[in-house]
Amino acid sequence: MSRPTPAQIAYGSATVVFSTLVMLLLTGAEAGPGAAVIALAALALGLLVAALVRTPRERADAAARLPEQRTPAHAASAVQEHSLHG
Repeated sequence: MSRPTPAQIAYGSATVVFSTLVMLLLTGAEAGPGAAVIALAALALGLLVAALVRTPRERADAAARLPEQRTPAHAASAVQEHSLHG
């Protein structure tokens, strides 16, 4: 498993902090089991966000694959659709 990037750490941490604050404000939980559930939910959300942040290499790979995914038939239908609406 690779190390997390600074962007993953930043986005994940910010998600945990802000989602915890929002959930605490919305629910009114002050202590006890409610606060523990909120903390666990915020941590899970932060981990999810951190895992979904794309690295620069993944973005470059996705951008390189984009032109390959377009077929001539797809391009022709896009041109026809544009001419109908334009």
